[in-house]
Amino acid sequence: MSFTIAIIGRPNVGKSTLFNRLVGRKLALVDDRPGVTRDRREGDARLGDLSFKIIDTAGLETGDVESLSGRMRAQTEAAIELADAIFFVIDARVGVTPTDRHFAELVRRAGKPLVLIANKAEGKQGEAGALDAWELGLGEPVPLSAEHGDGFGSLFEAVLQALPDSTGPEIEVEEDNEVRPVFGEEEDGTELDITKPLRIAVVGRPNAGKSTLINRLVGEERLLTGPEAGLTRDSISVDFQWAGRDGDGPVRQMKLWDTAGLRRRANVQDKLEKLATADALRAVRFAEVVVLLLDATIPFEKQDLTIADLTEREGRALVIGLNKWDLIEDQGKKLIELREEADRLLPQVRGAPVVPISGLTGAGLDKLMGAIMRVQETWNRRISTGKLNRWLTGVVERTPPPAVSGRRIKIRYMTQPKARPPFFVIFGNQLDQLPTSYQRFLTNGLRQTFDLPGVPIRISTRTQDNPYGTKGKRKIY
Repeated sequence: MSFTIAIIGRPNVGKSTLFNRLVGRKLALVDDRPGVTRDRREGDARLGDLSFKIIDTAGLETGDVESLSGRMRAQTEAAIELADAIFFVIDARVGVTPTDRHFAELVRRAGKPLVLIANKAEGKQGEAGALDAWELGLGEPVPLSAEHGDGFGSLFEAVLQALPDSTGPEIEVEEDNEVRPVFGEEEDGTELDITKPLRIAVVGRPNAGKSTLINRLVGEERLLTGPEAGLTRDSISVDFQWAGRDGDGPVRQMKLWDTAGLRRRANVQDKLEKLATADALRAVRFAEVVVLLLDATIPFEKQDLTIADLTEREGRALVIGLNKWDLIEDQGKKLIELREEADRLLPQVRGAPVVPISGLTGAGLDKLMGAIMRVQETWNRRISTGKLNRWLTGVVERTPPPAVSGRRIKIRYMTQPKARPPFFVIFGNQLDQLPTSYQRFLTNGLRQTFDLPGVPIRISTRTQDNPYGTKGKRKIY
């Protein structure tokens, strides 16, 4: 039976280190300074033969409800409500603090099964602090070192005792021996699999409204938001279903990544911001579609263009969202200008959808999701070899490639071996001499003729061997 555990505790007690150890990957950002984690992050954890959902949360701090610490605490309280059990973590080296005592009352009132963890319990000082944890009245503390992997056997036993119904042996169900067909790649012109979640990364400069947009899409305050720039640090993934605003469309499973705001590399000096930036770039590489969220009041700054270029180089489909559209006057004229500017500034992804939205009011979300699904279909599209070569023959006859050193470049045929993004291979003679300008000419032609807006297009060349060369000939001595 599946269950969920939330890790809570005051800042800098090692919650994210424990989270990373349980999921087996360094998903959460970790640093020596307190308060690194702000949003709650979920992951699939393993402990012995147990598999469960684990939630990493922000450090518990006192503060006004409207303050940053108060909003972070609200996210932690939401995680407690979702969880079946709680890992309450203290720092064994420091011992029990007044803050630990204060929030021990919070977890006691929650009425959930609880495991008290004394982290950083290695060494004599840690052992003494672990014994002090008894005074919290939360049961027997589990001495642990998340950093070094010590004490996880005791943690396993504690989880079994805390959740006996969820951790008991499962009843095995015999599976039938029916042989089911395994379908290979079909000639249907697409590599799209709608049964798999659509992976979307939302990126942009700080304070563009990325977290606000995702909260509006999922219909809850899932991510921490506020007027402060740079609130998001970890790249947080959120699973949700989309069936249109009215719920009358086909249901699609989606996985959204909220990412840290990306600034110019020269301005990133802080170690923590460097880690957050690297985490955001990883989210782009894992995504299928990248939503570049712009502040409509100051669109297409140099950093926006850099992020779009990064998306193209990573081979991801691109959708441009113009957030804060409710602040724009004369919206019709402004939208025409910005779409023309997008094509001029981003020729490498010409035709990328430009969608005006408002994360605050929810305006334009249907159009944004429609654009995302259309560009995903384009990104997965396969074009038949016959269509490609009929088009290629006409193009080469009208505009042949330039001669090199008096010798004509011959393009014989073209094929598309794969999509995601669309990848084309040209075969012929002397193609290593084919100018970049002519490859760009072919790329633009493919994009326009076969309707491939907003996706990167890759072209590779294969020069055929000269059948009259020395290869394969017998040498005469």
